[in-house]
Amino acid sequence: MAAPETPADVRRWFLAQVQALWPVAGGSVSLRKSPCVRPRCAACAAGEQHASYVLYARRRGRRVTRYVPDAIAAPLERAVQNGRTLHDLIVEAGERYLRALKAQRRG
Repeated sequence: MAAPETPADVRRWFLAQVQALWPVAGGSVSLRKSPCVRPRCAACAAGEQHASYVLYARRRGRRVTRYVPDAIAAPLERAVQNGRTLHDLIVEAGERYLRALKAQRRG
């Protein structure tokens, strides 16, 4: 049977995992269609509207929306995915840390 993980082991594991996750962002990147601000726009009059990417996130409990230029939507989406992976790692680290503390207390 392997020796139980210590809190220091969990810290080393977590930092090694996190180091590979840059860049990181929270929220989600979405493609939305909306009318523009120009009067008599032919695309809007035809019902096509205009597509643009946005970053939706939460800050202090409120939803915030930020425009994302097309050229950086893909790298930002990768950063958002890294943010989701980071969240999963935080949850896993909490579980492993709890087990390590319990093992330390027992032993």
